[in-house]
Amino acid sequence: MFIVSCPTCGHSQRCQPKAGLVTDKRKRCVYCGHAFKIHADAPSSRIIRRE
Repeated sequence: MFIVSCPTCGHSQRCQPKAGLVTDKRKRCVYCGHAFKIHADAPSSRIIRRE
């Protein structure tokens, strides 16, 4: 499980991607509805921490 932050509104939320690569996954923000990629690489990563 990851804690990710929305690039639009900045809220942090939990995300638990199913099987597959994390780089291909998208998350929809529960606060503003914006869909964004989770990116696993460090410069553009939306992952705050791993639980």
